[in-house]
Amino acid sequence: MQLASLDLNLLVALDALLSEASVTRAAARVRLSQPALSASLAKLRRHFGDELLRRVGNSYELTPLALQLKQRTGFALDAVDRVFASQPVFDPGRESGREFRVLGSDYAMAVVGQAVSRLLSRRAPGVRLRLVHHSTEIVDHAAEALRTVDGILLPHGYLSDLPRTDLYEDEWVCLVATDNARIGDHLTMTDLAELPWAMTYHTQTASTPAGRQLQMLGVVPRVQVVVESFLALPYLIAGTDRIALVQRRLAPRLVAAGDVRALPCPFDAVRLVQALWWHPINEHDPAHIWLRDLLVEACREAPTLPTVVSP
Repeated sequence: MQLASLDLNLLVALDALLSEASVTRAAARVRLSQPALSASLAKLRRHFGDELLRRVGNSYELTPLALQLKQRTGFALDAVDRVFASQPVFDPGRESGREFRVLGSDYAMAVVGQAVSRLLSRRAPGVRLRLVHHSTEIVDHAAEALRTVDGILLPHGYLSDLPRTDLYEDEWVCLVATDNARIGDHLTMTDLAELPWAMTYHTQTASTPAGRQLQMLGVVPRVQVVVESFLALPYLIAGTDRIALVQRRLAPRLVAAGDVRALPCPFDAVRLVQALWWHPINEHDPAHIWLRDLLVEACREAPTLPTVVSP
């Protein structure tokens, strides 16, 4: 298919139609008349050989093909925006309105966000950093997702064959309730095997490196609660017998939330190496190079690993 033969304005109309599932609302969104957008819908239907919007009663619903196209259309528009926003040089001090989008867990956002926020304010007050929560689906299809964002914050062990820069190292500790009578000042491997767990990102393709290591050591955690958030763990641990694995840099904040304590792992947990990963299309972009350097500098200036705290 030749792009020259396509009207790329139809991509904007398609995105509005699939997002709104209404010709009237889509027309208002893109500031076109309803007849004009209806004409665009007709062209799109001929191109795809599909209704895209199917009338059901007084409203429309997306066809199966339209549902597939909905996410792809958003990615395509983001990619087009990024193409035409490219510049031969990047002057952060004079830049106004540039937004960098980086995906990550709430743990990564807390650590990296704290490290970079002050530096960003001093170096580029007109630049905005948008930190967006990732999902297991995004991680599983990272190469595609990274086409429309500036990077994803992930430790080693999840991605390969993509460019990256390492930001910092971290360690794992265990989080338990302060009133957990089963546990004294130290955890044992028996405790890990017998007590219930609160796990983060617990699926066949998504788990923490230390969680995978634990199973390799022959301990299969009895998972009672699963949450895609590290910052929520204290509320799922307090007042229970549950155990959770958390990053040492995050532990003081979780302990400060109250009613939980952090203890060393009873096994030699693998160290975590946090990195920024990006798509090769951004490799030589001046603005992206500046962002990478800023993140590396900010994380190098961040405090060293805190001691394990337990009230």
